[in-house]
Amino acid sequence: MHEMSICEGILQVMEEQAAAQQFSRVKSVWLEIGPLAGVELEALRFGFDVVTSHSLAEGARLEIIELPGTAWCLECSKSVPIRQRFDACPECGSFQLQITGGDELRIKELEVD
Repeated sequence: MHEMSICEGILQVMEEQAAAQQFSRVKSVWLEIGPLAGVELEALRFGFDVVTSHSLAEGARLEIIELPGTAWCLECSKSVPIRQRFDACPECGSFQLQITGGDELRIKELEVD
């Protein structure tokens, strides 16, 4: 379950920011995650609660902002929505797509004390 290691990385970033910005508690975390990031959201939620136990983020609310998947079709030269890697272009059916969005996984915002 790589979601657990993702949660450990998120906690590490929060601890680094706590030291740099002088806060002692994280109340809420907003993550932006695209459908192409390869993250199982329920596993991430579970892992977050486990990893943040007994830390500055214990009991913090995890908010997930789901971003759309997008790609540029090399065949029809259009920006198109996609749900997963290797989808066909919904406009022309080509598989020559270059992903332009939806593979993100980033901390957007922290609410702290």
